[in-house]
Amino acid sequence: MVQVRITRQARVPDPVLLRRHERCPDLGPRILFFSGGTALRALSQRIIRYTHNSIHIITPFDSGGSSAVLRRAFGMPAIGDVRNRLMALSDQSLHGNPEVVALFAHRFPKDAPAREPRETLETMARGRHPLVSAIPDPMRKIVRHHLRVFTEWMPPAFDLAGASVGNLVLTAGYLEHRRHLDPVIYLFSKLAEVRGTVRPVVNHSLHLCAELQDGTTVLGQHLITGKEGPAPASPVRSLRLVRSAADTDPVRAPIRDKVRRLIASADLICFPVGSFWTSLVATLLPQGVGAAVAANPCPKVFVPNLGHDPEAPGLTVADQLRVLLATLTRDAPGAGLPVDFVLVDQENGRYPGPLDRRAIQAKGAEILDCPLVTPDSAPLLDPERLARALLSLT
Repeated sequence: MVQVRITRQARVPDPVLLRRHERCPDLGPRILFFSGGTALRALSQRIIRYTHNSIHIITPFDSGGSSAVLRRAFGMPAIGDVRNRLMALSDQSLHGNPEVVALFAHRFPKDAPAREPRETLETMARGRHPLVSAIPDPMRKIVRHHLRVFTEWMPPAFDLAGASVGNLVLTAGYLEHRRHLDPVIYLFSKLAEVRGTVRPVVNHSLHLCAELQDGTTVLGQHLITGKEGPAPASPVRSLRLVRSAADTDPVRAPIRDKVRRLIASADLICFPVGSFWTSLVATLLPQGVGAAVAANPCPKVFVPNLGHDPEAPGLTVADQLRVLLATLTRDAPGAGLPVDFVLVDQENGRYPGPLDRRAIQAKGAEILDCPLVTPDSAPLLDPERLARALLSLT
């Protein structure tokens, strides 16, 4: 592949390279993202215009909302972020895919009587609900099968309030395939024409434990983010994986060989925007991630959040880079630099604290400054511009 770099002089991607990718996205570069949550939804929807080979290593440690209900009932990893990314990468120009996305995104009401979601689920499993009947075969038969499987596995007291139908379908596939996520991810990737590869970083049911700067600990992703209650009273100092939401002892969770191979195959590795601790750092915690990143000689780029991240108060971009490097080098001391570039828009972006070029360069990274924010996207990054900037680094 032709090597093209964003330069401080040009500050724009190579239009010839972009047109080449648009003409043949099947041969596009393998850009790998470590992430979770919804921050990359818009970027994922845009990047399939240029490449069908992006790789998404997703955090499966969510512990709030309907994901918590599924995890308690079946002792499984969280699948909501996996489902969200699969649907974001689905080719919506193809017949039937918008209907699949609509079904997978549907949630049962949170305040309905318990019998109503169960009746709706049974109607869906019979194929008589409009969201299911709108899906063409063979996808409709496969979806109905998985919904029936879920109703068979569902405990009598299972609470469907607020549940995502897509999560129920993927859970059924997980249970039917002997508690493996990869087969059901593969199946729905093929049926929904997902233009990329999505994998959880580990297949284990683990949780997050944060140590705060005041010495206290917080157990559970949903409490660290503060989305289902008040934010922690003190900033996060460090993050670790634990076996359960009632256990503070750290656990070693090695990545699988297939995840290691995916990291090794990347043409560009991106540490993107999103909740800093529970979306980005969390995905880097399993043993072997840092070593695999260091072993790949491709460019590695950090794209920091704009504005205020509730999870990272007081952390400048240089501070966040320091945390990333410390996390990545825990199991790969002395390895190659795991971050080469920090991609920013100094003119239009608003970052937490000053952009300290010297502090960033002292960590071995170079600031790449290019226009990423538009009047329409402000104060956030424009997904099209970010996609083009990343493509120009491959």
